Amino acid sequence: MAEPLVNDDGRPPAPGDPFPLGATVVAGGVNLAVWAPSAELVEACIFDDDEQETRVPLSATHEGIHHGLLEGARAGLRYGLRAHGPWNPQQGQRFNPAKLVMDPYARAIDGEVVSSDALRVYARDDPGTADPRDTAALVPRSVVVAPDHSRSRPLRPGTPWSSTVIYELHVKGFTARMSQVPERLRGTYAGLGHPAAVQHLLDLGVSAVQLMPVHHFVSEPALVAHGLSNYWGYNTLGFFAPHAAYSSSGSRGQQVVEFAAMVDGLHDAGIEVLLDVVYNHTCEAGLDGPTLSFRGLGEADHYKLVEGGRTYFDTTGCGNNVDVGDLGVLRLVMDSLRYWVLEMGVDGFRFDLASALTREELDCEDRASFLAAVHQDPVLRTVKVIAEPWDVGSGGYRLGSFGAPWSEWNDKYRGAVRGFWNREPGARSDPGEMGWRLTGSEDIFYTRSPRASINFITAHDGFTLADLVSYDRKHNEANGEFNHDGSDDNRSWNHGVEGPTDDAAVLADRARTSRALLATLLLSAGTPMLLMGDEIGHTQGGNNNAYCQDNETTWLDWQLDDRRSALLMWTRALVALRRAHPTLRQDRFFDGRRPGADQPPDLAWLQADGTAMSDRTWHDPTTTLLLAALSGNLAETDRAGRPQHDDSFLIAWNGGDEDATVTLPAPAGAHSYARVLDTADETPATDPPVHPCGQATTVSARSVAVFRQQ
Repeated sequence: MAEPLVNDDGRPPAPGDPFPLGATVVAGGVNLAVWAPSAELVEACIFDDDEQETRVPLSATHEGIHHGLLEGARAGLRYGLRAHGPWNPQQGQRFNPAKLVMDPYARAIDGEVVSSDALRVYARDDPGTADPRDTAALVPRSVVVAPDHSRSRPLRPGTPWSSTVIYELHVKGFTARMSQVPERLRGTYAGLGHPAAVQHLLDLGVSAVQLMPVHHFVSEPALVAHGLSNYWGYNTLGFFAPHAAYSSSGSRGQQVVEFAAMVDGLHDAGIEVLLDVVYNHTCEAGLDGPTLSFRGLGEADHYKLVEGGRTYFDTTGCGNNVDVGDLGVLRLVMDSLRYWVLEMGVDGFRFDLASALTREELDCEDRASFLAAVHQDPVLRTVKVIAEPWDVGSGGYRLGSFGAPWSEWNDKYRGAVRGFWNREPGARSDPGEMGWRLTGSEDIFYTRSPRASINFITAHDGFTLADLVSYDRKHNEANGEFNHDGSDDNRSWNHGVEGPTDDAAVLADRARTSRALLATLLLSAGTPMLLMGDEIGHTQGGNNNAYCQDNETTWLDWQLDDRRSALLMWTRALVALRRAHPTLRQDRFFDGRRPGADQPPDLAWLQADGTAMSDRTWHDPTTTLLLAALSGNLAETDRAGRPQHDDSFLIAWNGGDEDATVTLPAPAGAHSYARVLDTADETPATDPPVHPCGQATTVSARSVAVFRQQ
């Protein structure tokens, strides 16, 4: 048993200050403050390089905060916490000082969790008895980090929503096989900040990377038992600590420096950094999960408990719900968010299972404390906030309910667009719904603007674009769950062959559908999100739930053949067209308005003969051709208040199996149309063909054609 620390003259440690929470380097040492309102005593456990433990009682308390000054301590100190308190499982109190736990405010974490049933808080065969086994050898250490305010940082890009194109990216998988990045940097923060990686993003034209979880996370015991690991990262241990395994320069605080340098490098290139954050649950799971942080500091104070505290409320599917309705926990979440903005420089967040954060008691609330806190916060109201607007509990599907300033992942967009390009009649989308999705989903976000809709066709959870056009069924056997995991509702189409093939016709058809899907995404009103690797045809072999595949299944292969290179060219061309033309990325909903008596409406839906789309056609499930005429006389103004004018466009989406003959409209003052992009072509046109107004032209089957008015 380690001995408590006293000073050389026998004095107890100085009380320090209750704020700020966590470990802060101050004059004379390190101030440590821990919120654990139900604990009777919290000890700081300091570890030297030989893993010898010295315990320091944080004997001073203030409104549930235990605090003390660790005299003479400096940045780099490695420590943990032990909390003493009542053992009353019937009321959700299971304090067990045998379990060393992380500081929830730790800025860095050093070491790995060693999977063991000793991490469980209760005895092996008796949930009513505390497990006596010490876990110091099984858990990582919190690390004291001093912020570096000595260097100047580049300005944030501040990209407007209307110009935003998001690229969902996994820090490791993006560069793990990128040969232009030095081997020691591949799969790291420094690798993502390397010029070769940044150049790909610049050439692609995206404005923001959305990083899959980089808060320090651990692998679930069940995965470890099967020789697998958590790759995606939705299993958080530390809300302030960058994941140490993504650092090329060590884990004793260097990951903090490396992460910040990566953000600075991306900002220098004009690219924003958004974080996918998981505040809805932690890696401690349910009652039989490991004791690593919150549970050891008072589970009833940190988690939503039911049945009088005997068990956990769970609408995340991961064993627990963090109780963000509790003011102490809400403070932790808000402190964490502000830290990542102010100290680490990030530009916004995507909140995993955001509905769980609105469960004030057990039900979702439109005016939840969390939403109010974000809305009024002077730091967070200046950054981008995106909700995944659902969890797995009753009433948890909340698409459209988050309100300003939120944007939301729009899974209705994903389903409608996949259905439109799926040739099976039972999977096709209603053309009327497709019209809503292409124009920003006003039926869902009518109180906001198109930017509220985060449009996506693929994401980390589900098929990649290449697999969406290559598989009719999921193939998740490698996950060890007998292919039972992952969604069965994919609206995918293998084009006649399941999986890999050498059939040139099938490969050509798959490439054609891929181009049409990408064009639809990037020509829709709203905020587009691309999945990492879709631009180069990355496949996961039909695995639509690759959360535990930290290998070449998920790491991008940068050795491109002609077909994958052509897809990259197409993606670049589509992003470039969107960026160049405000007409294609408007941030106001269309309403058919005419800027002047002789001007066309902002949006007109047409039939193939050039006449207005009829209600009958909109509701006809056999309708496979949609034509939208977009006026370049925009209702929006620039930042100086000047009216914006751009080119006018006609966009044709032909989701049918037959070519369509389309009559090009002849508005006043227009003479011709340049067919600037046509996804029926294998590569983007460098010399677009020109068609006179009023002329009939062909829009090929299963393709998107874009005509610019001249």
